[in-house]
Amino acid sequence: MPVYRINGPSRLVGDVHISGAKNSALKLMAASLMVPGTTVLERVPRIRDVYLMKEVLERLGATVQMDGGTLTIDTSNEPLEDTPYELVTKMRASIQVLAPLLVRLGRARVAMPGGDAIGSRPIDLHLQGLERMGAKFSSEHGYVEGRVDHLRGANILLEFPSVGATETLIMAGVLADGTTYIENAAREPEIQDLAAYLNRCGAQISGAGTPTVVIEGVDELVADKHEIIADRIEAGTFAIGAAASQGDVRLVDLDPVHLRLPLQKLEEAGAEIEVGERDVRVRMSGKPRAIDLVTLPYPGFPTDLQPPMMVLLSQATGSSILTENVFEARFLFVDELNRMGSQVRVEGHHAVIRGIERLSGAPVRAPDIRAGAALVLGGICADGATEVHDEGHIERGYESFEEKLRELGADIDVV
Repeated sequence: MPVYRINGPSRLVGDVHISGAKNSALKLMAASLMVPGTTVLERVPRIRDVYLMKEVLERLGATVQMDGGTLTIDTSNEPLEDTPYELVTKMRASIQVLAPLLVRLGRARVAMPGGDAIGSRPIDLHLQGLERMGAKFSSEHGYVEGRVDHLRGANILLEFPSVGATETLIMAGVLADGTTYIENAAREPEIQDLAAYLNRCGAQISGAGTPTVVIEGVDELVADKHEIIADRIEAGTFAIGAAASQGDVRLVDLDPVHLRLPLQKLEEAGAEIEVGERDVRVRMSGKPRAIDLVTLPYPGFPTDLQPPMMVLLSQATGSSILTENVFEARFLFVDELNRMGSQVRVEGHHAVIRGIERLSGAPVRAPDIRAGAALVLGGICADGATEVHDEGHIERGYESFEEKLRELGADIDVV
């Protein structure tokens, strides 16, 4: 169990290079199973979830090599249909191998996914969409088993713009017979990145990043090379950390468009924002102002940045209301933040945050990836020593988190 020890307060100052997107890398790794040959992914973050997905692919028969941030995946051999239970239950993204295995083999047996304890995230939308495309499923003993002779195009209206379901159905539609229409599709940049990779391999996907995605089925795919987009959640975490610590940080090598609303909310809170073509500078010269905030699917404010934003607002002048509309259990870490002196009261899916002068260092426990990062930021802003007891959550989602913070001026060590 890593323990992050922070002595605060510190101002975060300097440049930070943003790593490749976790939520894109994992899906591209899964998608490589449906592309025979050698796929080369660049700018892959060296995080625990990537290594877990690497092991999933290897257990399915792929040959995977990682050299720095470059991942080479050889799927020339036909993959196995069974995914390992002990790996899949550690990481939700592993459910994304379901569609590639159905496409490549016509059958798949996948353990029900695990991941962070941030609320219910059922896979019903994945399965319902695949059933409309001709697949049949059964579920028993913790596994989902699917079979199909050949997937066929279909018109699919999602009840909710689910990122995972949209990605599953895009992958399923690429080699299906006919045309697949996904309406009320999720619009996240990571979905656009998946479509860009598959199109490089010969797919015909249009509309990714809009509410309607159209996939014209093709006969085959050819493996290619692809560079992963920057991680907007990592970038947002450092941007909020700069503002919360009254610092001055430049985020380097990213697409600022992916952070439009988080940057807008930081401006409302009093931060100065300078946006370049591939960089963003965030400065805060005084205490933040209280604001109200609502999480929504992209392009709304990301639920993954809600915990860091709560740290910032806990030190704001005035009272804020933060509304969580995506994951009902995101507020699990409020009790830990209150141990540091914050005054946060949860009422249903609303958190009422009364700003205080400064947080106070304390021992706390991280319940998930984003809450862990937020508590570390809290320690950087707090008076005295903070220990964040983390069960490996942070390193599942952030590459070299403590090293980057140390380079920005934080007094932080990991035991």
